[in-house]
Amino acid sequence: MIKLNGDPYEVAGPLTVAELLARLDVDSRRVAVEHNLAILKRETFDRTRIADGDEIEIVNFVGGG
Repeated sequence: MIKLNGDPYEVAGPLTVAELLARLDVDSRRVAVEHNLAILKRETFDRTRIADGDEIEIVNFVGGG
């Protein structure tokens, strides 16, 4: 179990940040991701592993004018 945006979230098996975003149907080009209080660079999403107890925050970019 991880904490996703402040709420408990069950993950089955090990996965990367990129895999989590795909499962959530989130476009990785339009979000910022924080993993255990560290902001990740987009190019690290596919190699950053999520472990039990990790905290993930996903922030969507919203355009406006």
